[in-house]
Amino acid sequence: MRVLREFDPWRGELCTCPKKFSFSPYTGCGHSCLYCYISSYIRDPFSPREKKDVLRKLSMDLREIKPGSIIAMSTSSDPYTPPEEDMKTTRKAIEMIRGAGMRLLVMTKSDLVARDSDLLEKAAVSFTITTLDEGIAKILEPGAPSPLKRIDAMKKLSGRANLILRLDPIIPGLNEDFESVIEVAREAGASHVVSSTYKAREDSLKKLENAFPWLKLHELYSEGTRISGYLYLPYRIRRSLMEKVRKITLNLGMTFATCREGMPEMHSPGVSCDGSHLSSVMIRDAFV
Repeated sequence: MRVLREFDPWRGELCTCPKKFSFSPYTGCGHSCLYCYISSYIRDPFSPREKKDVLRKLSMDLREIKPGSIIAMSTSSDPYTPPEEDMKTTRKAIEMIRGAGMRLLVMTKSDLVARDSDLLEKAAVSFTITTLDEGIAKILEPGAPSPLKRIDAMKKLSGRANLILRLDPIIPGLNEDFESVIEVAREAGASHVVSSTYKAREDSLKKLENAFPWLKLHELYSEGTRISGYLYLPYRIRRSLMEKVRKITLNLGMTFATCREGMPEMHSPGVSCDGSHLSSVMIRDAFV
């Protein structure tokens, strides 16, 4: 395989994702989120660039996997990173994936995804929204469109794509406005919520501490544990946060799942944690 990869999140022992392939048209991401993990392993992580011969390689890879496979765009760099507006590489890739009869899960924090609504009917589209507080969002996700623009994009896609709210990462003391985020996402058309607490790497932890020193994150995470190369909050704190999000979500008639928390018993029956259960097979001229 050249640009498609079997998804294995750092050999994560707590991952509950179904079998799927990940695909990133770009290396790096211009959203420059402080909590982003790619800065620990990608050179120039916040200078996005198209992968070399990416569409040709994707075409070859699509012929080697079974139709109906799940393809997730993207698990490292946002497929709608700023250069996509002019390059349209993601749009061209979606056209190819659709023509190959695959199931598609798009994960983004950009309103640019609404541009491709004509290609995303019956696909699953997951929007990361960490807070509705514009001031916090601007510091936390400096290169990303505002939360309100993402909500507006959800509304534009509602009724075509199947929408997911990714409330992730939750950072204790910073973005605990769960109820308002979930309520607004539901009104915009989301039916499933995926949530997770911040999993710390040393570089991102340092950035967050510098930006929000009153949170005392190092002190908090020092009480936790290291799992699959990441620092986790103490279990009792993670459990409490996920229970709060779950209660709000279910009360609003939505389904719920966690991501890499080791709490699969909290998931709604019959759902995939990532929301890929909401995607249908994508066929050249129709969807089934």
